[in-house]
Amino acid sequence: MKDSKQYAKAIGKLYRSLKKKHGKIKAVEFDDPVEAIVYAIISENVRSSKARSIRRRINEHFVNLNDLRVSRTEEICEVLGSDSAAARRTADKLTKVLNAIFQKFDRVGAEELKEMGKRQGRKELEKLQAAGKFAVDYCFLTALGGHAIPLTPRMIEYLKADNLVDPAATDEDIASFLERQISASNDYEFYSLLRRRSEASSKKFKPPAEAPAQADEVEAASGKVNEKKGAAAKAKTKKKTVAKKKTATRKKTATPKKK
Repeated sequence: MKDSKQYAKAIGKLYRSLKKKHGKIKAVEFDDPVEAIVYAIISENVRSSKARSIRRRINEHFVNLNDLRVSRTEEICEVLGSDSAAARRTADKLTKVLNAIFQKFDRVGAEELKEMGKRQGRKELEKLQAAGKFAVDYCFLTALGGHAIPLTPRMIEYLKADNLVDPAATDEDIASFLERQISASNDYEFYSLLRRRSEASSKKFKPPAEAPAQADEVEAASGKVNEKKGAAAKAKTKKKTVAKKKTATRKKTATPKKK
């Protein structure tokens, strides 16, 4: 990262300040990696307090995570408390990831990941592409005991806005930079404190918009539109032809006027 020494000092100063203000933070640990992934997906674009509330509602509404896996998007959104585009993306991500886990382990559970070792466990997590980097990092940190600094979009926005990292840096570069600055023994504490600080920021946060459609999707959509336009044009032409034929027939069969 450009000017990394300058940003390293800023991060160190921030961490010391937050520790002094909030005190010691107890690390969260999940026995089942799937539970960690589900919580991460839910919490990525909402505040921590809201995420905990949503997780409780999921526990109350669904029999178990397998029930959540086979549920409709509309039902999940109802539990999430929103039918916004962001909520629908969260619901879709939950079912996609849970289905991928079910296909791999023949159940909605992944305790085997903890027995593989951190490196292999990380590789297996990264195969769950629908989960996204934040969920993978959060699960690796809280369920597999790996070294990671999970970053929500809100946290990244805060770091850039307060000049704590290079504004031009990618999300991956920022995460790697922070992992080099913060030791494995302090990674969860730093994540928790930084998240709390970013969520307390007065700046208004908007969840990231849905990724633009791929070229082939655009072409396919364009093709469908053209097909519809073509069909409509043909139907219109056909109607005109039929109307002309009817008019001509009426003229031929009309009774001639007497002289």
